[in-house]
Amino acid sequence: MKHADTQSTEAVADVTCDVCGQSTRVEGYGLQYGTLQAHWGYGAQHDGERYEVHLCETCFFGVLSHLRHERSVNTLFDEQTENAAEEFGLVRRDDYFRDS
Repeated sequence: MKHADTQSTEAVADVTCDVCGQSTRVEGYGLQYGTLQAHWGYGAQHDGERYEVHLCETCFFGVLSHLRHERSVNTLFDEQTENAAEEFGLVRRDDYFRDS
């Protein structure tokens, strides 16, 4: 015998960019956003602090561009460069379904 019960569940209706305030919803494709997060542990200057910033695609790549520039400045005179600036932070390409 099946017993039904009505339960309320919480669902994310939208995620807004913490930088520009725009919705990250892309019509027909759902929510498209990046997350910058940190959870600082014992011994860190910010021990016990947790951060999470949601970014739309435009702001995400703006932040990534700034970080690439900082890396470039900090490694300007290093003899070894691990990977090109365009690849900085890129983990995988063509991973449309997060299945690889």
